[in-house]
Amino acid sequence: MKTNLAATCLILGTLLAPVATYAEDRDADRAHPMTYVKDSVITTKVKTKLADEKMSSLTRVQVDTDSNGVVVLSGNVRTEAEKVKAVSIARGTEGVTAVKSNLVVKKDD
Repeated sequence: MKTNLAATCLILGTLLAPVATYAEDRDADRAHPMTYVKDSVITTKVKTKLADEKMSSLTRVQVDTDSNGVVVLSGNVRTEAEKVKAVSIARGTEGVTAVKSNLVVKKDD
């Protein structure tokens, strides 16, 4: 009986190991709460400035900030001018050290 229980536990442990691996938080720059707050403040400032531009496609731009103040912009915009404007807005935001743009120009059909 003890052998069956031990074998069952071993099998379950082996099967659940990949789940534990995927469950870990790989966002290392969020380890310290103040870093997370600082990143969130920068992200919020950039999003607010983008929304203030009143261009509907800029509201679909996703903004993420890492622990070094690097802002990553992703999503779709309608024109190259909107793409340049979004990067310019992000660069002009206090606390931003660099901007990486993954924006794609995609005209609405």
